[in-house]
Amino acid sequence: MVGPNGEQVGIVRVEDALRLAAEADLDLVEVAPQAKPPVAKLMDFGKYKYEAAMKAREARKNQVNTVIKEIKLRPKIDGHDYGTKKGHVERFLGGGDKVKVTIMFRGREQSRPELGFRLLQRLAEDVVELGTVESAPKQDGRNMVMVLAPTKKKSEAKAQQRRKRDEAKAAARQEPSEDVTTEDVADEGVQA
Repeated sequence: MVGPNGEQVGIVRVEDALRLAAEADLDLVEVAPQAKPPVAKLMDFGKYKYEAAMKAREARKNQVNTVIKEIKLRPKIDGHDYGTKKGHVERFLGGGDKVKVTIMFRGREQSRPELGFRLLQRLAEDVVELGTVESAPKQDGRNMVMVLAPTKKKSEAKAQQRRKRDEAKAAARQEPSEDVTTEDVADEGVQA
């Protein structure tokens, strides 16, 4: 048997171990049932389960899920539309996600793949501070595909977003609010 502070108590009968647990207001938990003799420990089982759940929650919070976002373009895209799509790519890369950029060719556009290649190169140069080219542009049937990877990891991006949100909340709390009190309303009613 192991005591509540991790000290070795020794081999104890089950009845005595249960009596010790009841006196200490703790639980008797079997830790290693396969051992000869089986090992039990005196502990607060509710507290143990809570701490294990909190560790698991913290691990899930720091876990990174790699997501690939996709943006589709056409070779003859207008300048403003290109700016909008580039903004989406920047937002995705800033959030720590990979971006798959697809250029769709239709009809006679298929005979001019260099237009799509140039467009993808231009996009890669425009977002060079946020991401790098993970897979170079390559023709895949009617489409040309390129994958951009973010320069910072998803966990760093999430932590930075969380910091900004907390700072904004703190700044909002520090600003004095100009709430109208019931006394102000009563004074206005008397003057009118």
